[in-house]
Amino acid sequence: MMSYHPRTPARHRSRSDVSKTPLTPSLLLSGLNNVSISSPTKTGGNKSSKYSVADITNPFISRSRPVSPVKRTTSGAIPVSEALQRQASSGVIRKGGVESKLDVVSRDYVPPPKQEAKRSRSTPAMRDSRDRFITNREVTEVAATLDLMSLNPTSTSPGHTARLVAATGVPLNKRVLAYHEAPPAASDTTLAQQREIARPLYARPGTLQSSSGAVTNRSRKIATQPERVLDAPGMVDDFYLNLLSWSVLNVVAVALSENTYIWKADTGAVVQMGEAPEGTYVSSVDFSNDGGFLGVGVGTGEVELWDVETGQKLRSMGGHQAQVAALSWHGHILSSACGDGSIWHHDVRVARHKVMELLGHSGEVCGLKWRADGELLASGGNDNVVNVWDGRVGDVIEGSRGVARWTKRNHTAAVKALAWCPWQPSLLASGGGTNDSTVHMWNTTTGGRLHSLKTPSQVTSVQWSPHKKEFLTTHGYPTNAIMVHAYPSLDRVAEIRDAHDSRVLFSCVSPTGDMVCTGAGDENLKFWRIWEIPPAKKKKESQEGRGLTGSGILSLR
Repeated sequence: MMSYHPRTPARHRSRSDVSKTPLTPSLLLSGLNNVSISSPTKTGGNKSSKYSVADITNPFISRSRPVSPVKRTTSGAIPVSEALQRQASSGVIRKGGVESKLDVVSRDYVPPPKQEAKRSRSTPAMRDSRDRFITNREVTEVAATLDLMSLNPTSTSPGHTARLVAATGVPLNKRVLAYHEAPPAASDTTLAQQREIARPLYARPGTLQSSSGAVTNRSRKIATQPERVLDAPGMVDDFYLNLLSWSVLNVVAVALSENTYIWKADTGAVVQMGEAPEGTYVSSVDFSNDGGFLGVGVGTGEVELWDVETGQKLRSMGGHQAQVAALSWHGHILSSACGDGSIWHHDVRVARHKVMELLGHSGEVCGLKWRADGELLASGGNDNVVNVWDGRVGDVIEGSRGVARWTKRNHTAAVKALAWCPWQPSLLASGGGTNDSTVHMWNTTTGGRLHSLKTPSQVTSVQWSPHKKEFLTTHGYPTNAIMVHAYPSLDRVAEIRDAHDSRVLFSCVSPTGDMVCTGAGDENLKFWRIWEIPPAKKKKESQEGRGLTGSGILSLR
């Protein structure tokens, strides 16, 4: 019996199979067409099997259908012999010495199962970490892409490039979007001033407001109430004056109208140092570096020199034509700032006291500070100018005039607040009035501005902490506040709002650097503990027996 082998479907055959046997199926079928189907009854000893038409076991052969005539071979057909049939059933046909092989498929093709990579339960699945919207390409790839995007005139038509340039107005090979300088500021600053005035009315983020009106940082707490309050009747409410000073001997000097008083913090004793001429007032006070002498400026232009221990006036030095709003000492040189814009150096040892005159302001000079080493002198005036002068005045003939080393015009209001940093001598802080309300930090070696801090109100004074990298500012209306800032970050460490009932005009730091005394138009002196004394310095002072303000402030009377 001849077995039938179905053909392999075309979608499962490989290309090699098709190329090897493209004609074999047609040769086999043409030969098999000449095979007649007969009864399944076997004949005598014939090895070949023939089947009759009326096969009962075959359901596909109808009994009533006549037998189909046997197809005759055509002239182009291959005669089918018994040997050829055996060869066809085995899958190999030999003809003319050439062998052709048929691939006989006995079952359908079943693809092998996909083997997934096994992983432990603790091993997470590999996921694509790239972002759909943020590119994750290398810098070189991005640069290459940008180069391809740039306009290349060599690879484009010159005429088309020229038309694009003319139509867009963009020069060849220039970015369409580029960084430029900021637009000029608005000429009308009324709206900006109104915003600055209204800013203190709103709460500041990151601060905690207490019931006493004090605002402190979470990481730093200071006393929001003064440790002592002294009455100061007759204190003049004038921004341009300097009426408070604290000496290294722990003595506080304050000018109240036409009188000058000293208050000894160790004993609480109050001594009157004299009285200004009738019809005038005391406009400034300042202690000498050793605390033994007190300079007093008068509204008529005189500068008085007083002995603190004896309470006697040593001399009076005239020459100014207007009030002396600021004084500053260095050694035996007492510098005075006048309302006419001039600054004089007085040598208190000699009869002809005026040894130099500094002219660099067109308005009243209301701020004056010597650096501790005497190398530089800073001055600020009502002309919104900060000048830094050379401090060398030795062996200078009478009438000599100095020229400012640096002149800064960044402030937009009068500059009264000046302070030299004790732990960085080249650092100078200056603060402006109401229309400015800004603190600038200057490098007096290079003349450059290092930092700027905008505040909510006029800056009346600046004080540096000798132990910490912080500085204190006092302010006028509308906050009347005391603020402590970190340096160089300029972060606000603490704030005491409404420290006085009036604007805080004057301030000075104790010799130990922990206490700050403030004076205001509400005729009060208040002592605030702002900083702490380092343990090493506190121990040294206790051994020396100098009870300045570390614990002595509690015994003030």
